[in-house]
Amino acid sequence: MADGSVPPGYPRSWEADVVLRDGTVAALRPIRPDDAGGVHRFHAAQSDESIYLRFFAPLRRLSDSDVHRFTNVDYSDRVALVVTMRDEIIGIGRFDRIDPQSAEVAFNISDHYQGKGIGSVLLEHLAAIARDLGIARFTAEVLPQNRRMLAVFSDAGYEVARRVEDGVVEVGFDIEPTDRSRAVEMSREHRSESQSLRTLLTPETIAVVGASRNQDTFGGQLMDRLVDSGFTGRVVPVNPNARKLRRRTAYPSVTEVPGQVDLAVVAVPAPAVLDVVDECAEAGVKALLVVSSGFAESGPEGVALQAELVRRARRSGMRVVGPNSFGVINNDPAVRLNATLAPTLPPPGRLGLFSQSGALGIAVLASAARRNLGISTFGSAGNRADVSGNDFMQYWIDDDSTDAVGLYLESMGNPRKFSRIARKLALVKPVIVVKSGVSRFGVPAGHTVRETQARPEVFQAMLKQAGVIRVENVHQLFDVAQLVVHQPLPRGSRVAVVVNSHALGALTADACTSWDLEVAHGPVTLPSEATAEDFRSALQDAFADEDVDSVLVGFIPPLATGDDDVAAAVRDAAVGADKPCAATFLGLRGVDDGHASVKDSGGSGRPIPVYAMPEDAVRALAAATRYGEWRARDQGTPVAPVGINRRIAEDVVGTVLAAEPGGRRLTEDEATALLAAYGVPVWARHEVGTVEEALTAAERVGWPVVLKSVAPMVRHQGGSGGIRLDLGDEVALRTAWSALSDHLAPLQADRFVVQRMASQGVPCVVTSDEDPLFGPVIGFSVAGLPTELLDDVAHRIPPLTDVTVSELLSSVKAAPVLHGYRGQSPVHRAALADLVERVSVLADDMPEVASLVLNPVNAHPGGVEVLGAEITVAPAPRRIDPGRRALT
Repeated sequence: MADGSVPPGYPRSWEADVVLRDGTVAALRPIRPDDAGGVHRFHAAQSDESIYLRFFAPLRRLSDSDVHRFTNVDYSDRVALVVTMRDEIIGIGRFDRIDPQSAEVAFNISDHYQGKGIGSVLLEHLAAIARDLGIARFTAEVLPQNRRMLAVFSDAGYEVARRVEDGVVEVGFDIEPTDRSRAVEMSREHRSESQSLRTLLTPETIAVVGASRNQDTFGGQLMDRLVDSGFTGRVVPVNPNARKLRRRTAYPSVTEVPGQVDLAVVAVPAPAVLDVVDECAEAGVKALLVVSSGFAESGPEGVALQAELVRRARRSGMRVVGPNSFGVINNDPAVRLNATLAPTLPPPGRLGLFSQSGALGIAVLASAARRNLGISTFGSAGNRADVSGNDFMQYWIDDDSTDAVGLYLESMGNPRKFSRIARKLALVKPVIVVKSGVSRFGVPAGHTVRETQARPEVFQAMLKQAGVIRVENVHQLFDVAQLVVHQPLPRGSRVAVVVNSHALGALTADACTSWDLEVAHGPVTLPSEATAEDFRSALQDAFADEDVDSVLVGFIPPLATGDDDVAAAVRDAAVGADKPCAATFLGLRGVDDGHASVKDSGGSGRPIPVYAMPEDAVRALAAATRYGEWRARDQGTPVAPVGINRRIAEDVVGTVLAAEPGGRRLTEDEATALLAAYGVPVWARHEVGTVEEALTAAERVGWPVVLKSVAPMVRHQGGSGGIRLDLGDEVALRTAWSALSDHLAPLQADRFVVQRMASQGVPCVVTSDEDPLFGPVIGFSVAGLPTELLDDVAHRIPPLTDVTVSELLSSVKAAPVLHGYRGQSPVHRAALADLVERVSVLADDMPEVASLVLNPVNAHPGGVEVLGAEITVAPAPRRIDPGRRALT
């Protein structure tokens, strides 16, 4: 629809591409008046049964007046969404407001697309829209035989009430999200996105568009790789200028390939790609792998070409890997898919790998092959126009052939979604990430990324919160991977060290100390001429020690004993043990699996990770240990503070933005009202212009009081430059007023407030900032020098759990002052945690809160008091993980 014909008030922010249950993509958008013809066609294609179930009558044809009413809505009291595939309507969902708080909802799904989860997607989006419009409850009337629609309601995770009247089931439920409804939504998103990747990684028929005899072309190389890897499915070359390639019949177009094509590998010049996409759409291809370059990485014209590529592909139900992708691999013997340009592949194994960069993809695969580190699947997203690392993680969550995951990320388009998917994956499999940072300087050409205002520490906190193992480079990624793939996770940080060199033992023990590992056994230093049997005996003692969680072995080969014999001894000692083992064989790096790097050894144990230097082994073991500790501990429950009234908060923010659409800082009364709606009381303070006004205010709040300047240059400073404390009577207040006035008047800082004197405690700062990339970011610090001079601030990203909040409070270096430092009484930690929880929920609920600073927050043994609050609101940004399923 041209922009000129978009109806007034048309909400573009409701538009979304969604992945259906079978992995295909559909477009969801608000209905428009020009959909009248589409609605007529949709209705005409429906069966008599579907029509009766929707309208309770055999309406074989809708009247023009009915269709006009259906397609002309106000997007407020009457809302309708359509789901389309190839620009044809395949599903309609709508609600009509009954009263300010409730609306009646109805759905109609195409007979040809039922069972794909369209009704569930529509319900999720309609509920989210309704909540934004102030609606709290949905009702519906459904015929008892319409079991599919009843299931849409009952399976959504809401508390659904039913009653039957006059042969109709009346359904009603509150649409405020519940833990169960959120879990259902995330589970459906996971299944659909995982299925879309399964189509990419386990195709039965692949068409290579641009296949060629010329080995210098991408199409020629890809054709060779697919055939030579022994792909178990069908490989079909597409080239209008050839009749046969690699003994296979070539076709001039994808549309002429007989049978279903699951995956099209596109290797043609960029200007020709859109025509190929249209042909694939016509042929019903399920997914595209575009290796062609010349898109967003090449400039503005390429950006537009890439956007059109994605638009056309999604409109036709296809996911896209690329463009500018290096390809994908599935080493499963039942598939044997190598759709990459890599000349060397790692062996089949249990590590899933993802690399955005094509050039780096070659290096990553080559490094894994050199280490004898097997992989299960590999993907390169190229420009990450559609499929990203998030999609691959969704696939790996329940992929039985993958035990650990490694990702090399050059950019991140949706950190909030990454965080929640990575956390779900990390709870069952280690996730290792190489990412240098999130600044604009590290974003490669062709990647669309919102600039972040957050500091690098926020990204690191996000990874830690999700249980991700962050490393600095690819070498460290594989160092960790070869340990966590082939060894059990450590149960603790106690380590045994067995070596045949004092120097090697000292290096290993020092590295353990540096990485907070405890050497609980040894170092046991064997003679340099120790035999393999000596190693075997010493290692058996180490594994048997109940005070040991992990075993490190180091070996410098003398003349008499070779690597092979010692490797066999290590494997024999480790076999059957439930403790991990890592070995340092100087100069070697990789996986000793008993038959590749070590020949005819006779060993029978599981593969042993081997490192060139002890520091590498210890660093990898420390990473595995920290991850094992994270995974073993209680992950907590989502915070859900009681006593929250979102309606009041929305009214405060809505009133401000209605008067000033660009936003502004809230007044003290407005900030107090907003925080009170979330159960956060702010101590009153009274601005005063004279000492007499100060005395009146002191009588109102109660003695003793505080007199302080509100001038920005002295506010919240340490020391007593702008504040006088514990003023217990009129004389003390007059004396303080005189002293501060004389001191601050020359600085034009003699603007004062009076506030009741708080209990002695620890001043803290709690903040929230809405970041364009991360969304809400919660900060915590101890006020004063730790915050202002040492930058000792911890961050977390909502939604938080009670455990996450506790970790946030403990993660600042100044945390000991909260626990009773140097004989002081510890603060009321539960009250401080409750305050952080409430701020986190407020920030997650209300993207309009651009900045929130509670300073100071006085934490003391009896509780917490918020003594100052500054809040700035602005028009709500469009969060990239909006709380309803959508591809970004």
